[in-house]
Amino acid sequence: MLDENPDSPDWWLLRLGRKLRKRQGRLDEWWRYYRGRPMLPELPKNAEAAFVDFQRKSRTNFCGLIANASVHRLNALGVTGPDGEPDANASRWWQANRLDSRQKLVWRVAMAQSVGYMSVGPHPTRTEENGRPSPLITAEHPSEAIVETDPATGEPYVGLKARHDDVDGYGYAWVLFDDTVFPYRTTERCYGRRLPWGPDSWEYIGKSDQGEPHDLGILPLVEFARMPDLGEDPEPEFFGVLDIQDRVNLGVLNRMAASRYSGFRQKWIKGHKFRKRIDEATGLTVVEQPFVPSPSAVWASEGENAQFGQLDATDLSGFLKEHESDVRDMLIVSQTPAYYYAGDLVNISADTIGALDILHVAKMLEHIASFGEQLETVMALAAAQAGVPADYTEAEVRWANPAHVSLAVKADAATKLKSIGYPLDIIAEQMGETPATVRRITAGAASQALLAASLLPANPAPTAGNLPEDGTGG
Repeated sequence: MLDENPDSPDWWLLRLGRKLRKRQGRLDEWWRYYRGRPMLPELPKNAEAAFVDFQRKSRTNFCGLIANASVHRLNALGVTGPDGEPDANASRWWQANRLDSRQKLVWRVAMAQSVGYMSVGPHPTRTEENGRPSPLITAEHPSEAIVETDPATGEPYVGLKARHDDVDGYGYAWVLFDDTVFPYRTTERCYGRRLPWGPDSWEYIGKSDQGEPHDLGILPLVEFARMPDLGEDPEPEFFGVLDIQDRVNLGVLNRMAASRYSGFRQKWIKGHKFRKRIDEATGLTVVEQPFVPSPSAVWASEGENAQFGQLDATDLSGFLKEHESDVRDMLIVSQTPAYYYAGDLVNISADTIGALDILHVAKMLEHIASFGEQLETVMALAAAQAGVPADYTEAEVRWANPAHVSLAVKADAATKLKSIGYPLDIIAEQMGETPATVRRITAGAASQALLAASLLPANPAPTAGNLPEDGTGG
């Protein structure tokens, strides 16, 4: 049985594991919204069975659009040293761990479920020149990772990674400190991804009661929280518009119902005498219906004053205007550019796009400031794992410009920067090039300048024919 004394590794295992389980319901709800599968809109009870299919078809996924609109603008290009020069080690670790693509996994889960994680550890096969294992950087899901922060400093000081192994059926967990790791395994096989968190459900499987030490000096689990408010838990990118999303789905459902029932205009007749008969099975009086809609049918009545007609179709324009208004509210509240839902925007100019982008770009810059700090921590962990004595907490993370700028505008800006004396490497950074590409550009420009200088004609040596008139030869 585990030790439940406070601050012991066993106690942290149960505490953080239960926090994982507690937030799982919220993660599932947010994931359903991100995937466009929230709870079905509600209808009156007597119509529920008839409208289940309508309920399913009425869901329109704007939450996924809002989250991905931010993910598309978040693109870290690489890490440079404190002096702004490209760092060879950081670039090598970046490429070896495929962070150009894996970063998107973290950004997407942070936008969709409020938080994402990266963990750093020893690579099982790659080694550095000094013989130490190379750093392995992996993306972690918030349903399998969590950290606890120190209430005094706000810094993370203990973390938990937990997962279910589909091969052997056991659950595995690691309680992480800045110098030690404590591994655990469930006492019994568990099926499904829901891990048990009782004191009798886990057993310690480490070789030493003191845990397995590491020399990283930092908690090897880095949290990327999506813009949390002070003292509050982080929330997904679309959290503020969940009610509007439900309203949109309900409005679509009402429009579909109205459209379906007005697809065939309701007919009416007066002045016709209908025949009646007794139903043998029920004994009830049943009215015979001789008027069956058909392209080839001709309706006729023997009544002297019989009249036929049909009801007007339902006007759906009100539903459409309501839908446009709700979607526009979603985009405004979530600070997503209006051109993602074009509507009446036709042939808009680049200046208009820039104006519509202002709030969205401001939000992206806030994400970049937060995530950039955490990426620096990831690089510091990678350096510690590789045994490289460098302080990457003072490094700089290069990000692509979150604003949409055409190539012509970029080229014009670069030309103007060059004309006022900006160096080529700074201009290349402003163009959104990666640190490795900046190095190639500057190296190529330097080699071309050297070649051009070598092709210039040499100054001729003084001779009798080219001496100055005063004969000094100076």
